[in-house]
Amino acid sequence: MKKVSVGVDIGGTNTAIGVVDELGHVLTKDSISTPSHGDINVYIDDLATAINKLITNAKFMNEEIEIVGIGVGAPNGNYYSGTIEFAPNLSFKGVVPVVRLLRGHFPNIEAIALTNDANAAAIGEMIYGGAKGMKNFVMYTLGTGVGSGVVVNGDLVYGHDGFAGECGHTTLVPGGRLCGCGANGHLEAYCSAPGMKRTAFELLAKYNAVDSPLANHTYNDLTSKMIYDAAVAGDKVALEVFELTGKYLGQGIADTIHHLSPEAIFLFGGPMAAGDLILKPTKESIENHVLPIFRDKIKLLPSQLDAGDAAIVGASALAWKELEK
Repeated sequence: MKKVSVGVDIGGTNTAIGVVDELGHVLTKDSISTPSHGDINVYIDDLATAINKLITNAKFMNEEIEIVGIGVGAPNGNYYSGTIEFAPNLSFKGVVPVVRLLRGHFPNIEAIALTNDANAAAIGEMIYGGAKGMKNFVMYTLGTGVGSGVVVNGDLVYGHDGFAGECGHTTLVPGGRLCGCGANGHLEAYCSAPGMKRTAFELLAKYNAVDSPLANHTYNDLTSKMIYDAAVAGDKVALEVFELTGKYLGQGIADTIHHLSPEAIFLFGGPMAAGDLILKPTKESIENHVLPIFRDKIKLLPSQLDAGDAAIVGASALAWKELEK
């Protein structure tokens, strides 16, 4: 009998769901809207219906399967309590008991757990990806924000309250750019996709670079993919965006290395499609900022999770991790 788990990734707009086998293969998947109405009970009912439909589909494709657990990745997800707490980009306000509500729909599934999306990505890398066999590593997720998941001695670090591992909110530039969290100068304000856009516009103004293709776009219109395309075409502003982003990211990662001495740092997210454009300056910055005892010792690696299914796969890995306990 094939054992499978269900992965759920709750995003601000959509919730992705998939049935995943022990090798990290997605057998079947779907998505539902993450509602704006804010009624968590209605949403969980809809989510449970979608999960049951996928389980039925998976059983049709593979008659002998056993659902061993459900893993949920969500913004501000607290592993200890199974709750989403004060997530700014979700319509559900306050503390939302996601795991308890899901258990009401799936009483026969023992392993139901929730954590934040970056932690889920770290567990996914450990179970299915490049961190197999590693006991100490850190996953940085680069996207709308900068998240991180910290693994020490083979276990994800949650801290005393469930919210440890916010490396993206390390203060990089005291009094610097306003971060989405409301503080100033955080790594996220410089190395997220919006942070890269802000860097691009600062450089366009600095150089009065009217001949740059990036100058043809408004802030809302510009994307990190456009910056990448311009860099590949040799645009000096776009190339410098990647250089500065890597410099900032390497500085932040150096702090993480000093704190944890990990075997590797994994990078995941849209900007990683740029390859060496982001990896090379990040690696150089790390080596420039770490103590001599860490130089040329810590591996900087792109995630080996399939970008299209990584959120689902990472969440599903949480269920497998629960079964190890």
